[in-house]
Amino acid sequence: MNEDFDKQYELYEGSVQSRPEEKSSASPQSSRKTKNPVDRLLLNKSRGQAANYTGDAESERDYRPIRQSHEYRSGCLGGVMYFLFIICLSLVLACLGWMAASDMLALNKKTVTATVSLPMNIFEYETVAKYDEDGNPDGTKRVAHADMDYVADVLKDAGLIEYKWLFNAFCKFSHADTKLAPGEYELHSTYDYRALIQHMTPYSGGALTVKVTFPEGLNMRQMFLLLEENGVSDFDELMDAAATYKFKYSFLEDLDGGDASRLEGYLFPDTYEFYVNMQPASAINKFLETFHYVFNDDLQVQLENSGMDIRDVVTIASMIEKEAANDEERPLIASVIMNRMNTGMPLGIDATILYVHPEHEGAPTAAMLAEDSPYNTRDRVGLPPTPICSPGLASIKAALNPASTSYYYYALDEETGTHRFFINSYEFDEFVASQGYGA
Repeated sequence: MNEDFDKQYELYEGSVQSRPEEKSSASPQSSRKTKNPVDRLLLNKSRGQAANYTGDAESERDYRPIRQSHEYRSGCLGGVMYFLFIICLSLVLACLGWMAASDMLALNKKTVTATVSLPMNIFEYETVAKYDEDGNPDGTKRVAHADMDYVADVLKDAGLIEYKWLFNAFCKFSHADTKLAPGEYELHSTYDYRALIQHMTPYSGGALTVKVTFPEGLNMRQMFLLLEENGVSDFDELMDAAATYKFKYSFLEDLDGGDASRLEGYLFPDTYEFYVNMQPASAINKFLETFHYVFNDDLQVQLENSGMDIRDVVTIASMIEKEAANDEERPLIASVIMNRMNTGMPLGIDATILYVHPEHEGAPTAAMLAEDSPYNTRDRVGLPPTPICSPGLASIKAALNPASTSYYYYALDEETGTHRFFINSYEFDEFVASQGYGA
């Protein structure tokens, strides 16, 4: 192939030399160009130049071997820059992901313990359908929805979480707004998001508790005020729950709702442990549950033998609780009450009059004694409409088992602080005159 090419070149060179006019017109530079290897490559088979080759510098450049251009070098640099951008972006995203995961999973956090309060007013309630295990409708239930923005703000301010948006996203995905409950909780920064939610639920280990002692003889209002003072529940909300909530106990079955006094006498006095910011109905239920267990089968038999219903027994027991100075007096006071009821006499117990005047201290005034009230047992015959306080077990037992006496009167002996009992009004009046009650 090289030999053919050399022959063509010699023929071409000879043809050029045979044309003197062309040779004379060509410059030495042109002659050198025609002998350039590029020219050799551009000869066609007819031993002539290619049609588009003119022999000038621009034409020669067009037929030179391709070199790496500026655009090529720029493209390589752009690829490197893009690669570095991707690497940097990946590192940034990885750092952000690690920070988010650290907050969500509570990794490498500074140890912080904080008390978080979820008040009742951040919850909204709705009634939804309830279904049994087979998916069939089974009544309705109330569901509470917490304001998760408020919860996130509280946790952020307490130093328990870093990213509110991430916490809100987690709560939305896990439906945490329906799991929380009002209350005051002790939480730690070592809790991950899931643990934080779990420790703000009813009866969780994070809920703060308080012990409150209720002595015998307090009425319902006084007990609810004591709950409010200890941060358990709001007084008005407790009164509303007492009036409207449906507590499932047999001793409340015949009592109409709408009036908080229906629970008077059934809030059994004792020492209880409550959750701080507890739901009112749950707090009340503690008292009722205790009464349910205290009034056991043995007392139920005694109730049946007495011929009274449980409401009458609790009402009598509440009056005994307010009047008795000691346990020995309780059956005697019960006998006076029963003797008067059996003979149609007014009970004449001032504690019932004072029940509707909770702010008054001391003996009832003349105006109170003259009031036309169902609680004025100076004028009315029979029991008052409701119990007047929460009686203890000793008073309940005394109401079920009054002493067998002929007493119709009793009065306080100021010297001993106990009561004296009398059969007739003459002895009673004589003893009262010897005391300084009105002084």
